[in-house]
Amino acid sequence: MENIDKKSRLDEEVFSYRVSKNNTIFIDWYGKQVTILKEKEAKKFLVKMEQASNHKEKQLVMAKVTGNFKRGNEKGASH
Repeated sequence: MENIDKKSRLDEEVFSYRVSKNNTIFIDWYGKQVTILKEKEAKKFLVKMEQASNHKEKQLVMAKVTGNFKRGNEKGASH
């Protein structure tokens, strides 16, 4: 985990998610919606979130699901 989050950004609550009535998942980054998951992807995401043992792992799951955040593209983003 240390090599993945060298700047400890995932210690903060930068990602959050919401589940709608029809089980669609909306993932937010600093309160802005960045990803929507439906059906199989949504179920897979929820399983990974249940398996995550702590807050930082949950943040990492959400970061990976969003895609662009795994390459450092978020550095210049304003929040």
